[in-house]
Amino acid sequence: MDWQISEDTVPSAPVTEADARSLLGRPPATGAWRDGDPVGDRRFASFGEFRTETGGSLPGIRLAYETWGELSPTRDNAVLILHALTGDSHVRGAAGPGHATAGWWSDLVGPGAAIDTDRFFVVAPNMLGGCQGSTGPASIAPDGYEWASRFPYLTIRDQVSAQALLADQLGIDSWHAVVGGSMGGMHAIEWAVGHPDRVERAAILSAPPITTADQIALNSVQMDTVRMDPRFAGGEYYDAGDGDGPHRGLALARRMALLNYRSPTELNSRFQRSWQSGVSPLGRGGRFAVESYLDFHGNKFTRRFDANSYLTLVEAMNSHDVGRDRDGVDDALGRVTATTLVLGIDSDRLFPIDGQHRIARGIRNTLDGDAAVVLSSDFGHDGFLIETAAVATHLRRLFAS
Repeated sequence: MDWQISEDTVPSAPVTEADARSLLGRPPATGAWRDGDPVGDRRFASFGEFRTETGGSLPGIRLAYETWGELSPTRDNAVLILHALTGDSHVRGAAGPGHATAGWWSDLVGPGAAIDTDRFFVVAPNMLGGCQGSTGPASIAPDGYEWASRFPYLTIRDQVSAQALLADQLGIDSWHAVVGGSMGGMHAIEWAVGHPDRVERAAILSAPPITTADQIALNSVQMDTVRMDPRFAGGEYYDAGDGDGPHRGLALARRMALLNYRSPTELNSRFQRSWQSGVSPLGRGGRFAVESYLDFHGNKFTRRFDANSYLTLVEAMNSHDVGRDRDGVDDALGRVTATTLVLGIDSDRLFPIDGQHRIARGIRNTLDGDAAVVLSSDFGHDGFLIETAAVATHLRRLFAS
């Protein structure tokens, strides 16, 4: 769960007047990409009936994805990149029609980069349940209305099953590497455990082996914040006009989430007790700079995301337990045959480093034995998105293995 786009992953900074002007106007009822919007660099793959792990079904699904590089004649150079909770397929590229922001990992993907598009065929899908082109709650159901509250419950395994269908359609029997951070790291673990014959290398970044009770508790408060917005209307808000959707609840949930993505060290050093303006926040109606920062990013988020999709994806994160129905975490991790990089951030308070160490202990063939690589960073959980030079060093080690 992280900012997941380049504009949001820069170090925290006070909100400027230009920032504030960029959010003038009422937010739409949903920030989802909709059919008829500019396609940008997206491609689409469609599939037939999709049955979920818990017995739900969709009559058909679509995954939006983007690619870079060329698939080799032997189809052995494909790399799958899996985004985090509120990310999308736009890993690399400029902002423009169809893409409100620039690619979220452009420093790591491209010609000569750690994930070298001169060597590899890189595929990045928007996960099932998302809101940037893949089938999700904002998608139109067969009856001509959005799925909205009718959208089925999804698990991490469901989302990986959809990604496997995409691999089949692209003719990729085995991935040279599967790379994911945060929620994408949950997907990478599921790929390595559930499809060991299809994953040669795996990079699991800032992800846990299970979603713990503490993490579920934090998620539950965010979900309730969205649902308690009167304009959420039980999930049936898509006909609402600008400013009349559940943007307040979604923005507040995002503000709460940010406190788990960044570290106290960064927030304290960046903002201290500074004011946003010359008006005192000590009983005079002013605001502390950190309050304005959270408010700005919460409001910005509502312009690119969908409230129902947020709930769907957070619930999928809550489902994550690599050992479920596999005789426990250790037995599940023992199924992994891929050469694996496990990496965590020392200041991560969302998915603490002990989770990454547990993953490393359970996988037979890691780059660093039974301990995860630990990056020292003030940026907390978002460090895997911000500390790109350090992450690149370790990805190069994985691809050289």
